Amino acid sequence: MSTSFPKTGDPAAGRECDGLDGRPLIVGNWKMNGLAEDLPEVCGLAKALAAHPSRARTVICPPATLVARMAEVLRGTGIEIGGQDCRAEPSGAFTGDISAAMLVDAGARFVILGHAERRATYGETDPDVAAKAAAAVQAGLRPILCLGEQLDDRAAGRALAVIGEQVERCVSGIPAGGAFAIAYEPVWAIGAGMAPRSDDIEAAHARIHAALVKMIGAAARQVPILYGGSVDAENAADILRLPKVGGLLIGRAALRREDFLPVIWAADTL
Repeated sequence: MSTSFPKTGDPAAGRECDGLDGRPLIVGNWKMNGLAEDLPEVCGLAKALAAHPSRARTVICPPATLVARMAEVLRGTGIEIGGQDCRAEPSGAFTGDISAAMLVDAGARFVILGHAERRATYGETDPDVAAKAAAAVQAGLRPILCLGEQLDDRAAGRALAVIGEQVERCVSGIPAGGAFAIAYEPVWAIGAGMAPRSDDIEAAHARIHAALVKMIGAAARQVPILYGGSVDAENAADILRLPKVGGLLIGRAALRREDFLPVIWAADTL
């Protein structure tokens, strides 16, 4: 199996995985937030980035009700749109669910899969994520596969083993040639206002990369590995400078441009 991402990395800086086309991938997850009245926020974000461009590749994942409208208002700005989930089946009697093809039709290019909140609330498993990832790639989406350890795993000294196992199970759904990213989110840090130590993040990303190498060989260098878990303007640059951190998955700080812009511009300090 291989990916179709272009070669990544910035040889001048000696980085192995800076994101897509050598750029960090900054993804804003709006979760269950946002109405039509909030669209001016993204218009303001686009205007600010047009005035002061960033080297980052920026993606916003709004609730499904805003995907099409946000894609329309951001058309031509360079900011891309993603979904927050999709079903593995292409269609059928699944009231309330959304297929990957529907997201593409609405203007999405990425989709977040296996977020810790969906795992906890809906009992989603790694095999579920793998099946959704297969459907996403088939429809033309680039899945962002979320994984990470629970606090109990870390306390038991199993954090890195759990992470490696999750990579193997989730990535198994990616068809040959499918493009994807991975987001490491230590579950205990999400929304808690705290992040792991730098050496813990570095170790987790190294373990993910090693698991990818085992599965897809040299193509692992082309897979952005994002960090997500209480990231804001204060710690974004430091986290992005860590080895094998190819971008960030942002929650609360992505809702308002005054909070999100400093995170995006942090990529320009690398």
